Amino acid sequence: MEKGNVLVIGNSGVGKSTLINSVLGEEAARTDWGTHGTTTRLEIYESAGGQVPFRVIDTIGFEPNYFKERRAINAVKKWSRDCAREGGENNRIDVIWFCVDGTRSKLFAEDIRRMTRAVSMWKSVPVIAVITKSYSVPDREKNVEMVRKAFAGQKQFRDNLKDIIPVVAQIYTINDTAYAPPDGIAQLIDATNALMPEGRRAASHDLAEFVLKRKRVLAQSVVGAATAGAVVVGAVPLPIPDGVILTPTEAMEVNSLAKIYGIDGKDGSKRFLNSIIEAGTVGLAAKSIITILKGIPGINIAASALNAIIAGVIVAVIGETSIYAFEQVFLGKKSVEDTDWIKKIIESRIAETVTEKAKPILQNLSSSSDKKELQQAVLDLVRVLIGRQQDSDGGSGKDRQA
Repeated sequence: MEKGNVLVIGNSGVGKSTLINSVLGEEAARTDWGTHGTTTRLEIYESAGGQVPFRVIDTIGFEPNYFKERRAINAVKKWSRDCAREGGENNRIDVIWFCVDGTRSKLFAEDIRRMTRAVSMWKSVPVIAVITKSYSVPDREKNVEMVRKAFAGQKQFRDNLKDIIPVVAQIYTINDTAYAPPDGIAQLIDATNALMPEGRRAASHDLAEFVLKRKRVLAQSVVGAATAGAVVVGAVPLPIPDGVILTPTEAMEVNSLAKIYGIDGKDGSKRFLNSIIEAGTVGLAAKSIITILKGIPGINIAASALNAIIAGVIVAVIGETSIYAFEQVFLGKKSVEDTDWIKKIIESRIAETVTEKAKPILQNLSSSSDKKELQQAVLDLVRVLIGRQQDSDGGSGKDRQA
């Protein structure tokens, strides 16, 4: 059975390593006395006998020092980025234990913000707030309410909080005749196991989304470069009766995008890619773009300039649609065997995209527009076309800015 991964995070000295040792039933994580934490990098631990059905990831504790705080946050972020590159069951966070010191009377908003910044990649993963050093039974209820209120004031990760569990990780001696025994560990293990299926789904979603965003950045750079190349090809004295002249540029663009999304261009994939290229060259899509652009009233620019913009728009639209199509395949929502679907998608997007996005930009140009203005017009078109694709996928403002 596949094991899940639990990230243990919190302030330095809160008792993360002691908690891990208590859960795993052995001295897996180093502990020490003092004002500073003992963990200097992320470490993965699991019980030797396999009794605990998940791994535990110890992190660097947050400290009231800007540089040390950044080091702790960046360590988790780097580990998370490496997860996306390496893959595998060890490289995923399924549940987060956010450790809060039960001997403190306050949980500051900044404590939660440190955690959310560190685990920003895992924004859907469930969180269990673990109140460590919960020696005073009467204080536990107040501590639980303290954590609940602190999370309620946070927009980010507010809904991720699934449980709040006070624990005593090891015997705490009060005096010769009184002590606080270990408590809450079994409850924490059970709660974590119960959340693990939800956590695995959330982690897989977050990991796929992160990878998709990285791919999208690379893909958009390809579309930008291909569009610029198309403008050069299109700026010829001869009119463009259709998109055939752009075939080499489009073929390179589509194949480059396919490689980013892991589509190899063999067998069914090759037919899928060819259908995109054909739609952008001799198909209805290319002819529709040419007809629509030339028919926009108020455009008064030289034929060669219009040809250049037409070429740029064709390649930009094909690139934008290719990104959308390849993302659907990457997410498993569509198959490369479905060539009719991609043709319909391209054709359905042409009129709305060109008339609504291109018209306002092109109407600002005139026969006196210089090369720099024309280049800027094409860049603006690329931006709005890419922005349209992100909007259709529910991309955020930050995504579009990136």
